[in-house]
Amino acid sequence: MAKSGKKKKIEKKMDEQEVQYWLLKTEPGEWSWEDQEANGGISQWDGVKNKQAQKYMKSMKLGDLCFFYHSGTKSRRIVGVVVVTKEWYSHKEEGAVDVKAVGEMRRPVDLKEMKGDVELNGFTMFKQPRLSVVPVLKKIWDRICDIGGGYGIEDDLKQED
Repeated sequence: MAKSGKKKKIEKKMDEQEVQYWLLKTEPGEWSWEDQEANGGISQWDGVKNKQAQKYMKSMKLGDLCFFYHSGTKSRRIVGVVVVTKEWYSHKEEGAVDVKAVGEMRRPVDLKEMKGDVELNGFTMFKQPRLSVVPVLKKIWDRICDIGGGYGIEDDLKQED
């Protein structure tokens, strides 16, 4: 299967720079993983009003990976991974980045489980729980991926080669 031009551009950027990792929070009633997967998995990530969260979004680069986190009272967990396909741009009063679904976590990773894992001590999300966008250190990213059994990017990339 041939790769699209945009996918090649993202992969080239990922090769040229070190990928950064992030966590994006959303209320599933407002925007769920199922909503994200629809329409080819592409969406504008907008509506972020907090200045610190906006600053983090402005730091995002093409090819950065983000955990997709369902917030709210019923389902506080990481359910998937998206990739940044368009860096920060002006949109309405705030701004936005575009993201595309990469894969669903093989097993969602619950907030209680993360808080109970000593290897995740110091996770920014625990220190700044009200922020809807937070950076994720590589070692924390890897640990969460281990807990959740991965998210299928390796399988997807192998099939396209």
